[in-house]
Amino acid sequence: MKLLKKGAEGDIFLTFWNKKKAILKIRKKKNYRNPSLDQRIRKQRTIRESEIISDVKSFGIHTPLIYYMDTKNCKILMQHITGTLVSDLSELKLIKSCREIGRIVGVMHKNGIMHGDLTTSNFIVSYKKMFVLDFGLANKTKKPEDHAVDLRLFKEILSSAHVKIMNKSWSNFLKGYKNVVGSTRFSKITNLVTVIESRGRYANVV
Repeated sequence: MKLLKKGAEGDIFLTFWNKKKAILKIRKKKNYRNPSLDQRIRKQRTIRESEIISDVKSFGIHTPLIYYMDTKNCKILMQHITGTLVSDLSELKLIKSCREIGRIVGVMHKNGIMHGDLTTSNFIVSYKKMFVLDFGLANKTKKPEDHAVDLRLFKEILSSAHVKIMNKSWSNFLKGYKNVVGSTRFSKITNLVTVIESRGRYANVV
């Protein structure tokens, strides 16, 4: 078993299941929390993540298959997706991919799912299909404010990690998103993104 990533709420390992590569996610104990409360929180989040991955798949979006869930030890064993992270694509391909990402996010939001960690490293192209990864911070919510937070995070990632192509990538993302959610919902969400950004600027000034 090989550690791939240490996260704030869980560690990701590369392992094997039935002689196939697999991903094991283990939610770590938080020593600052009461042990029984910590166990309950980690168990609930493990169940929620598995449920959301399954829900999203039912919307026609590609996500890893869940092989096994261990609620006692807060583990999820899932399919290893072979492919190229969107963050590692060429600039031209990344720009093009953002339209599909926008469409996918639109479908999730339309069905009441907030991803919670929209980055170009959580989308992977595998055999010409776009897969969505890491639903550890995802929530079931139809609140426009929550969906706006999703969009704002993705915009921030483009601004920091893909500066040269930020404008074209963001424009393509918005086109894909708008095609799914419709003009009215699109205007509401993007206006809220602007509100969130203005709060950030105000906080910086203060």
